[in-house]
Amino acid sequence: MASRDYMHRLPDSHFSLSRPASLSRRLHIDVPLLILLLILAGVGLVVLYSAAGADVHYVRRQSVFLVLAFGVMFVAAQIPLDFYRRWSPWLYVGGCCLLVAVLFAGVGAKGAQRWLAVGGFRFQPSEALKLAVPMSVAAFLHGRNLPPSIFTVIGALAIVCVPAALIVRQPDLGTAILIAASGLFALYLAGLSWKLIGGALLALGVSAWPIWEWGLRDYQRQRILTLVNPDADRLGAGWNIFQSKAAIGSGGLLGKGYMQGTQSQLDFLPESHTDFIIAVLSEEWGMRGAMLLLILYVLIIARGIYISFTAQTVFGRLLAGSITLTFFVYVFVNIGMVSGLLPVVGVPLPLVSYGGTSAITLMAGFGILMAIGTERRRVTF
Repeated sequence: MASRDYMHRLPDSHFSLSRPASLSRRLHIDVPLLILLLILAGVGLVVLYSAAGADVHYVRRQSVFLVLAFGVMFVAAQIPLDFYRRWSPWLYVGGCCLLVAVLFAGVGAKGAQRWLAVGGFRFQPSEALKLAVPMSVAAFLHGRNLPPSIFTVIGALAIVCVPAALIVRQPDLGTAILIAASGLFALYLAGLSWKLIGGALLALGVSAWPIWEWGLRDYQRQRILTLVNPDADRLGAGWNIFQSKAAIGSGGLLGKGYMQGTQSQLDFLPESHTDFIIAVLSEEWGMRGAMLLLILYVLIIARGIYISFTAQTVFGRLLAGSITLTFFVYVFVNIGMVSGLLPVVGVPLPLVSYGGTSAITLMAGFGILMAIGTERRRVTF
């Protein structure tokens, strides 16, 4: 009998060896991450109600923002990862063009020109760069030899520095640092040499004095001086830090009780519903409540790191890692400045502080993270 009689022909169509996908995977939703984000958003609304002085208006508006943000997350999760990689340069260029437009036709507030107004709607273009920059750096590094060569590093740094420099001109040093960090995280995760990292830190140390003299504005230098000695001007520049530390310390282990905080309820604590909202939580819920919130953040970050490790492509790994680490920086910087460990730079506490634009940007990033986490490489014959 001919040997071909024993041969079995495979069907012409491709097939996958994987099991049928679950509903959550077909919808590109990472269930553990979604549950953690919903819990965090719920905690944020509860704390916001007290921080806003029981003003339902803020809670209603934030609820609308969160519904919109979770909707954006769901839509972002449905978009194929290859689409993000191919379109990231256009998103980056468009964002930089909007930043240039801000310098010439932006709307100012509190001494800063950071917004564009179109048809009565005001938005902050720098928010889009929080995703466009790490996405563009990851796309730039995708397909190149890693660890990156010196020329690849220079190209990636150029992608990071252009929008950061434009945002510094607004001025918005805090946002510029966050956007630069998001791009640098992608470069670091690509295997950046420790020699280059050490050289960069050395160059930063050498340039510290010129930056202090000519690179910072008066109010930015004042914030750093207040960090070093907050008691020098308790009724002026040091007021925010003094009141936030008083609120955190007075909460003790168990707190004073929900809506029973004196610093926040009696309006001693400024910006209590935005940047300094964790001081409200610490005063009313104590160290116990603050630790539970930190555990929630740690679980979200751990899930993001897991998604980064299991990503199927270099682009996915770099982008997931940079999004997760940027989220960590948000939490670290906010808690650091409220507790007096870092200068006040106006960074909100993710999904807890009042604000729609930051919530939408964060959830768009988590939607991309879910798209990366639910991506699976098919095995075909």
